[in-house]
Amino acid sequence: MRVLAIANQKGGVGKTTTTVNLGAALARRGHRTVVVDLDPQGNLTAALGLSLDEGFSVYDALVDGEPLAAVIRTTSTSGLLACPSDPSLAGADLELAADEPDPQRRASRLRASLEAYRNEATGVAFVLLDCPPSLGLLTVNALVAADAVLVPMQCEYFSMQGLARLLDTVERVAGTWNPELDLSGILFNMVDRRTNLTRQVIEEVRREFGARVFESEIPRSVRLAEAPSHGIPLQSHDPRSRAVGIYSELVSEVIAR
Repeated sequence: MRVLAIANQKGGVGKTTTTVNLGAALARRGHRTVVVDLDPQGNLTAALGLSLDEGFSVYDALVDGEPLAAVIRTTSTSGLLACPSDPSLAGADLELAADEPDPQRRASRLRASLEAYRNEATGVAFVLLDCPPSLGLLTVNALVAADAVLVPMQCEYFSMQGLARLLDTVERVAGTWNPELDLSGILFNMVDRRTNLTRQVIEEVRREFGARVFESEIPRSVRLAEAPSHGIPLQSHDPRSRAVGIYSELVSEVIAR
């Protein structure tokens, strides 16, 4: 079971879109996948047509110690499971800080839940952690729990600044609580190569990070933006979309790494 954190503290770069559609593409390839919504806004939960207030959520696993297996639900996509969010997650940082004085144990709550789940999960190949747009305790929990980090980014100047800060945090976590943590890759989202800025940012990031940047580039797509409002991944909303094929190519790259 490989755990990937989908992280970037900058909002609007496509973390949730990446998690949903990469998860669906993995499931369609035959890799049973769990996606975990660690954002109190619950966008991933809504994008998969799940209720924010029905049954247990990831909050119950992190704060109250409920087994992850009791939280995970099926989705309309065969082989794709989801661990929903809850508005209560907004207070999890403070509650965990109050309940657990040891910083390492506080940052390892999700890792402990996933380790317990690993022992009882049947056939789950991937777990994708959709992180909130911050470098708070929820994101740190994801980085401590993950085998690797996938970083979505837009082709913008501020995204490049955010990338540098995130990679610094990844390095710090790897140097303290998760020495196995690695960078799976950097993924360009909402790409429009007709603009000079897009081409310049892609060229600069590829020059700086080389093979750590995925060859797959997710294009800007109206159909991709529409899919969450229907509570389904793009693969179900518009199977003939060009982006569906690119997510399938991304799966091959993720597996190869």
